[in-house]
Amino acid sequence: TPIIDFFKKELEKFPKEEKEIPKIGNSSNNIPLWALIGGALADASNPCALAVLILLLASVISAKGKNHALLSGLMFSLAIFISYFLMGLGIYTAISAFGIPRYLSLGIGILAIILALANFKDVFWYGKIFITEVPMAWRPKMQAIIKKATNPWSAFGIGFLVSLFLVPCASGPYVVILGMIAEKTPYIKPILLLVLYNFIFVFPMLAITVAMYFFNTRMGKLEQWRQKNLRLLHAIIGIIMLLLGIYLIYSRI
Repeated sequence: TPIIDFFKKELEKFPKEEKEIPKIGNSSNNIPLWALIGGALADASNPCALAVLILLLASVISAKGKNHALLSGLMFSLAIFISYFLMGLGIYTAISAFGIPRYLSLGIGILAIILALANFKDVFWYGKIFITEVPMAWRPKMQAIIKKATNPWSAFGIGFLVSLFLVPCASGPYVVILGMIAEKTPYIKPILLLVLYNFIFVFPMLAITVAMYFFNTRMGKLEQWRQKNLRLLHAIIGIIMLLLGIYLIYSRI
C-alpha cells in the first residue's frame, strides 16, 4: 500500500497525457463471473459425477429406505464439496506461490481447448480410444466402495474416497478456473470464488437428492436419462470449455 500511494503521488507530477499506462493484451484484473459459473457448470455436467450419486442413492434406498438416502446424499455431497474445495485451495496456493500464471496463461487456454476437443470426441465417437470419464478399469472398484455406504456417516467418508476417482474426469475445468483465479490480482477473494464454484459443482447432486426424497424420483429412470444423454452432456462441457479457451487465449494476444 505505501508503494502504491507513493506511485500515485509521483504520477501526479507528470502532464495528463503522460499518465496513461499501456495495457498488455486484453487482460482484466478480475476473473469474469460468467467464466467461473461456466466452468463450474461444465464440471457439474460431467456424467461420471452424476453416476456416482445415482448409484449411492440407489444402494442406500434398497438397504435403508428414503430417509437414510436423503441424509446419505446430503453428507456425500458435503464430502465432495469439502474435498474439492481443499484440493482447489491447495492448487491455487501452489500456483500463486511459484508465480506460474505469469508463464502459463496461454497454456491454460490451450488446456481448455484440448479438454473441449476431448469432450467433442465423446460426442461423436464415444468410447473410442479414451473417454473423459472415470476409466473403465476403475469403475468396479468405485462401485464396490459406494455400495458399502449404508448410513450418512459412511456416505460422508466414502465421498472423500470417491472424489479421488472423479479427479480424471471432473478436474479439467477446475484446473482451468484455478489458473484464471491465481492469475488475477490478489484483491479478488479466491476463497469466496472457490466456495461459489464448488457449490455450483455439487448443486446437481443436492438437486437429485432432494428430488428423490420429495418427488419420489426413481434412480433407475434417472440413470436411464443419464445414459441416453451422455453425448449431450459432453457437448455442453465441450462448448463451455471451448469458449473459455478462446477467451483466455484472446485475452493474452
